[in-house]
Amino acid sequence: MAKVRRSLEEINQSVAVPDVYQSAFWQKFLAYSGPGALVAVGYMDPGNWLTSIAGGAQFQYRLLAVLLLSILVAMFMQALAIKLGVVTRQDLAQAIAATLPRPVRFAAWILNELAMMATDMTGVIGTALALNMLFKLPLLWGILLTIGDVLVVLLFLRFGIRRVEFIVLLAILTVGVIFGIEVGRANVQFGAVLSGFIPSQLLVKNHAALILSLGILGATIMPHNLYLHSSLAQSRRYDNHDPAQVKETLRFANWDSNTHLVAAFLINALLLVLGGSLFFGHGRALASLQAVFHGLQSSAIVGQLASPLMGGLFALALLITGLISSITSTLAGQIVMEGYLHIRLPLWQRRLLTRAVTLIPILIIGWLVGFNDHALETMIIDAQVALSLALPFTIVPLVMLTSNAKLMKQHVNSHWVQLLGYTLAIIISLLNLDLIINLF
Repeated sequence: MAKVRRSLEEINQSVAVPDVYQSAFWQKFLAYSGPGALVAVGYMDPGNWLTSIAGGAQFQYRLLAVLLLSILVAMFMQALAIKLGVVTRQDLAQAIAATLPRPVRFAAWILNELAMMATDMTGVIGTALALNMLFKLPLLWGILLTIGDVLVVLLFLRFGIRRVEFIVLLAILTVGVIFGIEVGRANVQFGAVLSGFIPSQLLVKNHAALILSLGILGATIMPHNLYLHSSLAQSRRYDNHDPAQVKETLRFANWDSNTHLVAAFLINALLLVLGGSLFFGHGRALASLQAVFHGLQSSAIVGQLASPLMGGLFALALLITGLISSITSTLAGQIVMEGYLHIRLPLWQRRLLTRAVTLIPILIIGWLVGFNDHALETMIIDAQVALSLALPFTIVPLVMLTSNAKLMKQHVNSHWVQLLGYTLAIIISLLNLDLIINLF
């Protein structure tokens, strides 16, 4: 019998967990914590930054309700990805590929590779912009230097997945503290912030608010996070033939996921509040990363709060998320390639291949229109459109697979979960279609 290939074999079942019956809750929680942090990084990329800041700058705090709804949908989808990985011992790519004929499977791989490239593109551009903000490094040189983050990824992965999870968690906490400091210095209207979590008629009455809301939703739910989580959930050492251990793994994997998604939500909410507190009333002029960086240093815009420190902290947070996202996009790309094509490359080769392919459209577009922050941030928006196109082809199979009683056995989706999953897939698809139509 052929050996079953495990998803990310160097990580699969590499982390020991406490005894199901004898260990305390906090011991189990700490043991299972980690994969959620790697996934949460995908909810804090430059695409999320752009939509959150623009939402605050244009509508102050009134889109916080949209951000909250988006993260709740993300929690639901990530829970399905976790369940698929833990119960079946297959990641999403492996499970989808097993149901498709070879030509369709190859087409699905191409689609997902484009989505991985779009994800990587936001990290490249975010890193280049951050280097420009911090060190005045020309954007072209910053883009080319991102090839070197292959070394960063290799260095991190040599520590083992547990240490990588800790490094990513530390990065998330650092970014959260940075934005907490910046929001703390701003003149925040806390009553208005709380009211922003209550849905209003703004989306119906204001077309621009609807477009931004669709952008927030599209930037939050991303295909690569579902592939990634279905694999990382298998990194803990449990017996999938023992119902008690499977139940325990599902329970704490979801605790881990939801805890870190709450952290991602708080960071994006801080970004939106920052945009709303400092830049509301300045219109679209500040709906960009470079404009916010300079705005944080301009007394004409933020008054006495302006300082080089404010802008520097903003750029540092952008640099951290750009570099850390390299790890998750590398792992997600490997999952997709292994699952759909059964091709396994060393992670450094996979990283180099992904980054080389990502740089081609960036360099071509930059050569045609110039390497400036407006052109690069437009590419981030275009990357979000590409991710929106790929999203239904990820969500629908995920719901179908976890609704398959033969595959999932007693963990099959209930009828209401199926209904909710398909309804969300349809709604997200229609909203993303509307976003694409309005963008063009």
